Amino acid sequence: MSERLARHSEVSKMARQPRPRLTLDIADIPTYAIGDIHGRYDLLVKAEQAILRDAARLPGRKLIVTLGDYIDRGPESAQVINHLIEPPPDGFDRICLAGNHEIAMLDYVEGWLSYDDWMRMGSAELLKSYGLDPEHLPLVFPSGAQLDAFLRQSLPHTHIDFMRAMPIMLDTPHVVFVHAGIDPMLPLAAQTEEDLVLIRHRFLQSRIPLPKLVVHGHTPNDEPEVRARRLNLDTRAFRSGRLTVARLWQGQVHLFST
Repeated sequence: MSERLARHSEVSKMARQPRPRLTLDIADIPTYAIGDIHGRYDLLVKAEQAILRDAARLPGRKLIVTLGDYIDRGPESAQVINHLIEPPPDGFDRICLAGNHEIAMLDYVEGWLSYDDWMRMGSAELLKSYGLDPEHLPLVFPSGAQLDAFLRQSLPHTHIDFMRAMPIMLDTPHVVFVHAGIDPMLPLAAQTEEDLVLIRHRFLQSRIPLPKLVVHGHTPNDEPEVRARRLNLDTRAFRSGRLTVARLWQGQVHLFST
């Protein structure tokens, strides 16, 4: 993270309202976790179709957990959010966790992140998905304040409200779902929101045993990472064309990709 974005993070995290942290017992619920989508609506639809085929032989209601970073970089951020706002497939519940890209968009809307810094996160593609031209708009609005006001008014309020309401963690008896990971030095109740959506090295390289299986994204890899107590589902969907899904049920993990 650049020094400028680090300063932004320090300011905005003090101003944000705490996000919900959910608890749920999924022992009897087939649960499907979907990695970082990043504007690949086409892959999200294919992933849900694959989930429906897989779940057809399983009993009871099922749960889909999306791990954040629905927007930026890929071409269809607006369509992804539109889809996630709609009800889940019949027989399913769905929990959409917040990622750092959703939080950055909200920080821009709230005035805590500059337009230029927001664009560095791949948000030009997001604006295009809303029918906005990130190259032409600065010419129409030479004043940064005018440009910011126009964009903040133009982005759909229903999408903004949806992102504001996203929980930041789903904790279950044996598995915790988060966007980025956890600080292994702290109990789950003491995790900071910043770590839950941004942590990398202190989590990925720690030798401290994790308290339970952590299902996360945020750190892109060519293949999903399967460790004893860590499962990384970010397979660079926006670039690779591969969106990874994990089914967790009866103590087993089954992976498949679109």
